[in-house]
Amino acid sequence: MILLVAALAVPAQVASAAPISQGRSATASSVESAATSAAAAVDGDPGTRWSSAFADPQWLSVDLGSSVTIARVVLNWEAAYASAYRLEVSPNGTTWTSVYSTTTGAGGVQSVDLTATARYIRLYAERRATSWGVSLWEFQVYGTAGNIVRVAEFLADCPFTHRLPDDPIVFPGLPGASHMHSFFGNRSTNAHSTVATLLASTSNCDPAEDLSSYWVPTLYADGVPVEPTGTTFYYLGEGVADSVIARIQPLPLGLRIVAGNAKATAPDDTTISRWSCLHAGHVGSSKDFVNCPAGTMLESYLDFPQCWNGRDLDSPDHKSHMAYPVGGQCPSTHPVPVPKLRQVLRYPVNGDPARFRLASGAGFTMHGDFFNAWPEAEMERRVRDCIRPIIKCGANGRP
Repeated sequence: MILLVAALAVPAQVASAAPISQGRSATASSVESAATSAAAAVDGDPGTRWSSAFADPQWLSVDLGSSVTIARVVLNWEAAYASAYRLEVSPNGTTWTSVYSTTTGAGGVQSVDLTATARYIRLYAERRATSWGVSLWEFQVYGTAGNIVRVAEFLADCPFTHRLPDDPIVFPGLPGASHMHSFFGNRSTNAHSTVATLLASTSNCDPAEDLSSYWVPTLYADGVPVEPTGTTFYYLGEGVADSVIARIQPLPLGLRIVAGNAKATAPDDTTISRWSCLHAGHVGSSKDFVNCPAGTMLESYLDFPQCWNGRDLDSPDHKSHMAYPVGGQCPSTHPVPVPKLRQVLRYPVNGDPARFRLASGAGFTMHGDFFNAWPEAEMERRVRDCIRPIIKCGANGRP
């Protein structure tokens, strides 16, 4: 079942693909302090570490989520390393089989190539090399997990529900105060919506657990409202470094975000949305409406910001509590990374874009509103199982 191939000392940059252990649930025999938890060894951040109590033996275990084929383990030791240790695997986290052992560990960065199939893997440190405990900057496991695709993603398909001139974020408690909006997901959304009313209602989303509300300005073709027939809301880890993906936090219940600029007078840097044509990539994308060939559909893409200030569920302009990443990192003013919401809408229209307008104006005024009402446990599970470990999941939050 298991074949040990080699154990090598290697440079710190050992692989380009994300480890299948990254962001997974980790437990340990002990921790030196709350700042050196087991999770720090699988968070993808080389500046954080797990550190144990000052005694022998110690262990660190990682739940890989399902049975996987393990090809390599990389141990990035801090100065407090183990001179004698073994690597063990288990199908259930209870019965362990040793797949590698050494009594001459030298610390640094060590790579162990092996072949094993298991759900759980454990470093069992039998003897410390120093008077301190044992400490790892990173415990990285590489391999394959069935047909898993290495994309940090889960999604919700939420069809059109209703149309109202309401906006519970920008004009709360003021029915009729807004331009016309097309709503998706939660069936109850109106000017008076709150977290409590959304959670008490139902949704047409797949999954039905997503009680969030999504809305955009209504599209008109020749003066007649047109609703999208394809409505997918992707939650993504892309746009930031892998080490940031491993730290992504669930979107907080009740978070409200507006992306795009409803008051734009021309395409500019505030035009976040893009228009394109389904199955007609040669047309290209634009900040304004495009001319889609017959037989294709007009589609809109809009990315919401993915860095939160960690305090506010909303702000006076409904934007400043959130920020877009810079250089793959969240800015210091908005230090909490959350999943990036990508709104993809496909409208059954094509042809001359002069026929189209939004309730807010030209195509470059496209914007989206999001009122988060995911049950907290469902959001947490998807971030834990899909986003942090960089795994493409479906609407059910499973690979």
